[in-house]
Amino acid sequence: MPKQDQQQGKRWYVLHTYSGYEENVSRNLKQRIESMDMEDKIFDVLIPMETKIKIKNGKRKKVQEKIFPGYVLVNMVVTDASWYVVRNTPNVTGFVGSGNIPTPVSEEEIKSLMDRIGKDEPEFKIDMIAGDNVRIVDGPFKDFEGKVSEVDEVRGKAKVLVSMFGRETPVELDFLQIK
Repeated sequence: MPKQDQQQGKRWYVLHTYSGYEENVSRNLKQRIESMDMEDKIFDVLIPMETKIKIKNGKRKKVQEKIFPGYVLVNMVVTDASWYVVRNTPNVTGFVGSGNIPTPVSEEEIKSLMDRIGKDEPEFKIDMIAGDNVRIVDGPFKDFEGKVSEVDEVRGKAKVLVSMFGRETPVELDFLQIK
């Protein structure tokens, strides 16, 4: 059978796994594909991850986070043999779909997911302007309320006037520290 014909039924499917075992499933499935000679039916295994910014100890850190914890994507042609290999991989609880029939993910969903995965730099989306009242949710001024005096979208910072001891004090905060 020519390689082109084999890849015609090639679609992305979603596997449900035990949460926290996604890397384990990916590694085991890749080994099983190789050892059971399924490279012509199962083409790719993907754990969708994205870069997020977290603040820890007052410092900004980029971290990789799973977009869908407990799920792994598999690009494959579904046959009885390929279904069996994937379904019987340790820690796989099943395909997402109705009954025993896996439901493929639409091309549009895969394209938007790949765009989301491909971004190295997380975007800041902040919907605040000077004059807005905000609550500080992190850092030394946690639980204080204040008024935004300026917004620096490029740096991801805002100056907030916090009332301390009867006077307003400007404090520069990260977007992630205020709501």
